Amino acid sequence: MLVHPTPEAGPRAPSLPAGGDGMEDAPVKTIRLATPADAAPIAGIYAPIVAGTPISFELEAPTAREMARRIAAVLAFAPWLVCVEDGAVTGYAYAGRHHERAAYRWSVDLSVYVREGGRRTGVGTALYRALLALLRLQRFRAAHAGITLPNAASVGFHEALGFRPVGVFPRVGWKGGAWYDVGYWQLELGDRTGVPSEPLGMEALRRLPGVAAALAGA
Repeated sequence: MLVHPTPEAGPRAPSLPAGGDGMEDAPVKTIRLATPADAAPIAGIYAPIVAGTPISFELEAPTAREMARRIAAVLAFAPWLVCVEDGAVTGYAYAGRHHERAAYRWSVDLSVYVREGGRRTGVGTALYRALLALLRLQRFRAAHAGITLPNAASVGFHEALGFRPVGVFPRVGWKGGAWYDVGYWQLELGDRTGVPSEPLGMEALRRLPGVAAALAGA
């Protein structure tokens, strides 16, 4: 489920600083591809979302080991990014398959989570901008965000980035003693009027010269 908006991670993947707000004393945000070594801080960010909110429909927070498995599975298909500030992972974002059937292969679903205390500091925006740029390089055509409602902050965040509402599933999830609606927002990543080129896999993406610019321009 999408949300708008830790210990130091292990070995780092290549990365570049993301654009900041110009303040000299602000931490430098570095956006890079995640590695399984990031599983513990990522699990730490996600756990309170699962335990204390309906934003995620999971009922039990995944362990670091399970999170490492998820990271590896996603990275076989699409980017999983982390934001690092002062050596700590402060947020993450990734893309997953919209559906398994072949005709959906140009569409992805996105998730973004930011560490408690780090929201509304530009971390989520930096992650999404980099992620969307990489997905365009992969030739995906549409990105989707599912948002547990109500969540005005997440709706505003996505619409500021160009997402538009496409529908609501009413009372589709039960958590914490209440039923929740889930709304869906879509962003067009590329032209959808003709025969599309096949999406690129992660190995092909890593070889493209535009990857560094996508990460640096977040």
